[in-house]
Amino acid sequence: MIILPAIDLKDGKAVRLTKGVMETAKIYSDEPWQVAKRFEELGSEWLHLVDLNGAFAGAPQNLEQIKKIRENCNLKLELGGGIRDEETIKMYLDLGVDRLILGSIAVKNPQFVKEMAAKYPIVVGIDAIDGKVAVEGWAKVSQMDAVDLAKAFADAGVEAIICTDVGRDGMLSGVNVDFTRHIADASGIPTIASGGLKDMNDIHRLIEAKIYGAIVGKAFYEGTLDLQAAFKLTGEI
Repeated sequence: MIILPAIDLKDGKAVRLTKGVMETAKIYSDEPWQVAKRFEELGSEWLHLVDLNGAFAGAPQNLEQIKKIRENCNLKLELGGGIRDEETIKMYLDLGVDRLILGSIAVKNPQFVKEMAAKYPIVVGIDAIDGKVAVEGWAKVSQMDAVDLAKAFADAGVEAIICTDVGRDGMLSGVNVDFTRHIADASGIPTIASGGLKDMNDIHRLIEAKIYGAIVGKAFYEGTLDLQAAFKLTGEI
């Protein structure tokens, strides 16, 4: 299993939200690139980056910080938030981002996502509230079932699916292993668990469930997970 430490960008700062609500943002660093460097020092291979402002605006909003992170670390970068067209995908790839996360657009225009996945390294982000897909920075809940959306991309060539249980995100309440497994089984695509991961017990549970990856956010920032120990357990260092 791979572990992807996360940096959420809001107004140029590294923050964490609770259940995706922007007003709950807690600032952890004014220099996100320094946090990225710390992840690299601890042994991380990947960095999960989200442009929170971009997710709401539907266009990139934290470009300077993303550039700084790329210039100051050698981590593989996975980036989402407000990516709605091919021009933005190309721009980020030219910038040195390794793969892009398409979320809201996957619900509204799945054909576009399939076309992009045929040409570029694409990850589909499926964020769910009570099993239904949330879009536009989780501000709206669609009528689409998360498992059905996962099935729609079964043969699309996407590199991975990131599934987030929004109700657990930022809560340190434990990761939703069953939900992640359902998404993985429905799609047949490597699936990354997101939302609620708290400690080494969650890492063990995900490994036992044969989940491909896990995103670590607040557990690192609040000190409930020893990230280096987690990397050792998963064999990344």
